[in-house]
Amino acid sequence: MDYLKSNNILEEQISIGKIPAILFRPRESRELIPTIIFYHGWSSDKETQRMRGFILSSVGYQVVIPDAINHGERDPLYKYDMQDATKYFWNTIFTNIEESSIVIDDLVSKFNADPNRVGVIGNSMGGFTAAGVFTHNPSIKALVVFNGSCSWENSNKIFKQSFEIAVAEEQREIEEKIVNMDPMNNIELLINRPILLLHGDSDSVVSIESQRIFYGKIEPMYQEKEKIEFIQYPNLNHFVTTNMMEESIAWFHKYL
Repeated sequence: MDYLKSNNILEEQISIGKIPAILFRPRESRELIPTIIFYHGWSSDKETQRMRGFILSSVGYQVVIPDAINHGERDPLYKYDMQDATKYFWNTIFTNIEESSIVIDDLVSKFNADPNRVGVIGNSMGGFTAAGVFTHNPSIKALVVFNGSCSWENSNKIFKQSFEIAVAEEQREIEEKIVNMDPMNNIELLINRPILLLHGDSDSVVSIESQRIFYGKIEPMYQEKEKIEFIQYPNLNHFVTTNMMEESIAWFHKYL
């Protein structure tokens, strides 16, 4: 996609430890840069998200898009079917979370990221990831979730029911980790921190119900109501729209 070029934006293929990533940043910036980490979804990769990274960078942010394990340049799977999802989906999310501190530290030490102005965003599986990274990294300033979930235990229950997934004995540890790491079950870490939830109300892949449950629980706990927002898009399936991108830019402008 050579048309994603700008005299004002520098794009680099970088490695953060063993993590391949794409970095967009303002070409002429000499100061610490507000930085956004963008997490891609299941079966996607950093290259597929270049346009969204470019858009966010074009309004003044440094944006990094890392490849998750089992995606992109990191031993990608062959099918990404239900069998693969059952085996790898949650492990991919947990690895993203474990690696997030490495990503943030590298961005600060090597790429001039402002440690006090780091935000996270993600779509679908990347939305699950971004919610987890935000929950367990209190220094991150703002969160945007596209078509993901901040109520993992409930989403996992819906997945298992919808796709008739039986939990094997070797997955019991993952099931426990879902409960323990679930943003919904660590809600005290989130109160009064800026969270924007964007979701199509006809999403057939990640049910909007989990976000409705999460928002219904956390919103009354906020003293500053403007810091928590949930926008539901009528008749929209599992897609990221131009309106969603615009809302995310406005959110980061306000809180990052």
